[in-house]
Amino acid sequence: MKKNLTVLFFSLFVLLVYSQQVPPISKTEFSEEPLKQVVLDTENNEITMQSVLNKHKGKITVIRFWASWCRDCILEMTDSHVLKEKNKKVDFIYLSLDKNFDAWKKGITKYELNSGDNYWFSVGWKNPFNEYIELNWIPRYMVIDQKGKIANYYAVSAKDIEIQNTINKLLEK
Repeated sequence: MKKNLTVLFFSLFVLLVYSQQVPPISKTEFSEEPLKQVVLDTENNEITMQSVLNKHKGKITVIRFWASWCRDCILEMTDSHVLKEKNKKVDFIYLSLDKNFDAWKKGITKYELNSGDNYWFSVGWKNPFNEYIELNWIPRYMVIDQKGKIANYYAVSAKDIEIQNTINKLLEK
C-alpha cells in the first residue's frame, strides 16, 4: 500500500512538473522578429511566417501546431476536422514540428490535412516564432483575426470552447 502511494505521488509530481504550462500573458500581436521565421511549404519552398499570415489577412484564421509523431495530436485529429467543418468561412494553417520533410508530407496525407495551408518548421521546435508564442506543447491552436492580430492565444484542443467563441465573435464583426 505504501509503495503504491509513493508511486502515485511521484507520478502526480512528474505530471505537474512536466505538463504544459499556460503562458501567463496572452499576446495579441506578433512582433517583427518572429515573423521573419522561415518555414517550408509542401513544395519545399521557403516562406516567412509574415508571408504566411499575409496570405490570410482579411480572413479569420486558425493556426494548428502539430506533428505526425505526436500522439496527442493524432488522438485529437478528428476534433480538429470537426472544428474545420463547422467553420467553412475560416482559413486553417497547419504548422508542423515533424522531424523531417518526408514524415511531414506523409502525415498531411494520412491525416487528411490537404484542405488547409501546410508548413513545416525545418529548423525544429526551437525557433524565434515558437519561442515568441511560448510553444511548450502540441497540439496547440491560435486564432488570428481579420487584421492579423492574435484573437485567441492559447488552446490545446479543438474542443476548447474559447476557440469557437472567438471565431463566433469575429464573424459578428
